[in-house]
Amino acid sequence: MKALDNFMQKIKPKADGKFPLAHAVWDGMYTFLFVPGHTNHNGVHIRDGIDLKRTMSMVVMALIPSLLFGIYNVGHQHFLAIGEVALGDNVCSMFWDKFIYGAIQVLPIVIVSYAVGLGIEFVFAAINRHPIQEGFLVSGMLIPLIMPVDVPLWMVAVATAFAVVIGKEVFGGTGMNVVNVALVARAFLFFAYPTKMSGDQVWISLGDGKAVDGFSGATPLGNAVEGGVNAIPSIMDSIIGFIPGSIGETSVIAIGLGALILIVTGIGSLRIMLSMCVGGFLTGLMFNSFGTSVYSQVPALHHLLLGGFAFGAVFMATDPVTASQTNTGKIIYGLFIGMMAILIRVANPAYPEGVMLAILLGNVFAPLIDNMVVSANIKKRLKRVKTA
Repeated sequence: MKALDNFMQKIKPKADGKFPLAHAVWDGMYTFLFVPGHTNHNGVHIRDGIDLKRTMSMVVMALIPSLLFGIYNVGHQHFLAIGEVALGDNVCSMFWDKFIYGAIQVLPIVIVSYAVGLGIEFVFAAINRHPIQEGFLVSGMLIPLIMPVDVPLWMVAVATAFAVVIGKEVFGGTGMNVVNVALVARAFLFFAYPTKMSGDQVWISLGDGKAVDGFSGATPLGNAVEGGVNAIPSIMDSIIGFIPGSIGETSVIAIGLGALILIVTGIGSLRIMLSMCVGGFLTGLMFNSFGTSVYSQVPALHHLLLGGFAFGAVFMATDPVTASQTNTGKIIYGLFIGMMAILIRVANPAYPEGVMLAILLGNVFAPLIDNMVVSANIKKRLKRVKTA
């Protein structure tokens, strides 16, 4: 590492040179490899080796299980759709066939997301002459994982550019955005190109093959519309995740591994995760008791395992920038998102995946929730003060 440090210092461009973009790129690469050696010259600060870039890198690590499973599941759904099923000694070779096929489909989406997003970050850093902000390290991975595999790469590029510029940079950059950047990208595509973000065919990559008769490619929630509650996969299948859906949202096990990493490292909020699940579960029970529509009859526990609920609870709702900051506020915030996600899912059969809108609504209300909590605490403390 010392040799690498010496090399990076040797090629370091001047911050006030003719090419500010070159220094921005160098600074971004250097601070990714090494903890910055900057020190504060005034004020009292707590210093340690965990800066924003290290925090974002840890979240990316937590996303790796979902990415790897998503890659394999894309290949699995492809071969299942065209009628090729592994038998006997062919299981091992089919495993690698599925993984390689999935990687060929998924990795270009990841590359486009990072290339476009980081490219825009570099340009804004050069124009504003400030260090590259690290927030897109996570958003660049989240965007591919919440996309259907069949989404065209140019749409990924356009949605990423829109999310970075309109969802973050216009508000001042990382730490200033009002709503989750990755969800802005998904919402943009959903409303601008709805046929590429919904339906039965977008969740499966057929390649040059043709789906066998009887294979629909619909998500479990989509199947419920046609075949009722009995058409939804079992709880075990929903937990494992070998079902159609967005690239990184199908496996609760993979998402759970990521949640464990975030909780152990103290980066993700357990309060938000649990309260969102409680809110969704209680709302599901309420609809189970008197609902008559198909989605209202889905078991409450099953609601938490389908669609993007688990992924949203772990990686989206817990975004430290757009979520509530107070401890009580986090609980209210999580309950609100969980309740709204199931409410939208049940009340609007045309839009069964309500998690995206629920989290965006939660982002908007988060400052109000925190303000109410702080105001209530102030009033409570004022009552304790003894007046003469």
